[in-house]
Amino acid sequence: MSRVLLARHGNTFGPGDKVVWVGAKEDLPLVPRGEEQAAALGNALREAQLTPERIITGPLQRTRRAAELVAVLSGFHGKIEIDERLREIDYGSWGGKSCDEIIAEFGADAHRTWNEEHRRPEGVDWTPDEATLRANALAVMQDAAQSRRFALVITSNGVLRYMHGVLGGADHDAKVKTGNICAVDLEAGQRLFWNETPEADRLKTVFG
Repeated sequence: MSRVLLARHGNTFGPGDKVVWVGAKEDLPLVPRGEEQAAALGNALREAQLTPERIITGPLQRTRRAAELVAVLSGFHGKIEIDERLREIDYGSWGGKSCDEIIAEFGADAHRTWNEEHRRPEGVDWTPDEATLRANALAVMQDAAQSRRFALVITSNGVLRYMHGVLGGADHDAKVKTGNICAVDLEAGQRLFWNETPEADRLKTVFG
């Protein structure tokens, strides 16, 4: 199976919380709504009668918790694989700051370059470097694509943008909302769908 299911973890902020940039150093847990989003994916897989052969996730608690919830609800009984290559970008000086604070300190153009154009702004102190992020994104998907049935990869928005990028296409389509899913075909080198809500019919069409 050359097709891989990708997912972004759920919400890490609840109503009334200050929303900030959450990178590798901001290891926040899922809030109740985030757990509901993970459960929605698990339930959609169960309804579609699809169980991943492998579940691969990043090391941060928001992605690990999402993986645990999906595993239980989808009937997955294997060992969840923790892959360091799926750790979210370290946003350096931007981490832990709100969009307004980032704009005030670093400028609206820099913020827009990433938030809307999905390009890394010049001069930022983010890590790893772009070459590493691209290489990791492709390598993880290629590894996951070796599964006999299909693998589920759960990670964060920054990593998913690089996964989108290595497959080509318009940059403005790269963002993935919390709890949403994507499907890629590595043999064809293309996205089958991107940034969609988990629905059993969609999953069955691609992975059934």
